[in-house]
Amino acid sequence: LDTGRTSAGSCLVEQSAMVRMSVLNDCLRSIFNAEKRGKRQVLVRPVSKVIVKFLQQMMKHGYIGEFEIVDDHRSGKIVVELIGRINKCGVISPRFDVCHNEIEQWVVNLLPARQFGHIILSTSLGIMDHEEARRKHTGGKVLGFFY
Repeated sequence: LDTGRTSAGSCLVEQSAMVRMSVLNDCLRSIFNAEKRGKRQVLVRPVSKVIVKFLQQMMKHGYIGEFEIVDDHRSGKIVVELIGRINKCGVISPRFDVCHNEIEQWVVNLLPARQFGHIILSTSLGIMDHEEARRKHTGGKVLGFFY
């Protein structure tokens, strides 16, 4: 029977660290919460290439302002300027496969109106929104949405 004690008699305490399941989900959740609180900017960590591409799409469509990547020689941080336009943003998990002819059904299911909001797809041609994927006639995996 192991009591978990060392020879000196002190107890060993096991450290259990939380594991990040989805850094993109953490990023979008913190952006959405800061937006609801009325903040002007939010600090997001850690950084990944997918997060950067997703934020570039949000910036291209005018949902966030500029963002700055801070290199801290670890996993990095991003400072995102908020402009108060995000009503909802989220990650679709698992990342479902979508053919180019199924994109319209995803738009109907996820977005509040047809001309309102964007679904972000990871395709073989890069990370893009659903309109660009439809123009390029390609499918991919659903990453998330924002409106």
